[in-house]
Order: sequence, then C-alpha cells, then structure tokens
Amino acid sequence: MNQIIELPTSQEIELAKQSSRTLAKYANQDRVTLKITGEDGQSEDITLPGHIMAMLLKISTEMSQGKAISLIPINAELTTQEVANMMNVSRPYLVKLLEQEVIPFHKVGTHRRVYLENVLAYMEENSKSRDEALDELAALGQELGLD
Repeated sequence: MNQIIELPTSQEIELAKQSSRTLAKYANQDRVTLKITGEDGQSEDITLPGHIMAMLLKISTEMSQGKAISLIPINAELTTQEVANMMNVSRPYLVKLLEQEVIPFHKVGTHRRVYLENVLAYMEENSKSRDEALDELAALGQELGLD
C-alpha cells in the first residue's frame, strides 16, 4: 500500500466544491446516468449505481475541504506499520494485539499481514465497546447526581 498522498490544488478544491453540490442533488438515487465529455469533445453516457454516486459525493466533499483521498479495497493486505498508523497506535502495541489473536492476521514469510476488513471490524467493535462504557458512566453519574 505504499503510496504518495498529495493534497488537492486550489483549482481541484474549487472543482470539487462545485461537483459535490451537483452530486448531492442525486445522492439518493438508485442509479444515475452521467454524460462524460473529454477535453477533446468526445462524450459518452454512462449509468452508475447509487452506491458509486454516494462514493463520488464523499470523495468530492473531502476534496472540497482540501483533504487527500485514498481508496483501499476491503480485501487489501496491510503491513503492521500501515495498520498501526491507521489505528493511531504504536506498531509494538498492534503486534501485541495480533499475537493475542484480538485481530486475525497471517504471515507472508516472516512478515505479519492483516486484511483491512479485519482491522475495520476490530475498530468498529472497539468503538461500540467504548460507547457502551461511556453510556454506563453517564448513567452512573446521573444516578449519583454528578451531572
């Protein structure tokens, strides 16, 4: 997944703002037909499923805010450093989670690899557990009159 991330230029940000406004009008459609015209004047109509339209809207919205975008297939194999960066934890901490079998992994030679879908599942479960704990603390605080 080694990639160079470049932030959008000011011209690209402006185009993304215009695009996201237009795409937002069609975001809830099941399918949309677009006309694509190249700089050479050649054009074609294409039909996209609503899911792709939603993705295009998300991409253009992020770019309109000056953010870089990266698309990763759900079945991508990530290195431990890539996963650690994604989770905002140290690599040794991540390796500990892997060795404790908290997150599934496999080895390619001597290197650990983790599927993105397993990382996302762990992060989702971790987020749910954290939310539940915060809800319990808030309820306990209310019971004790600490609000």
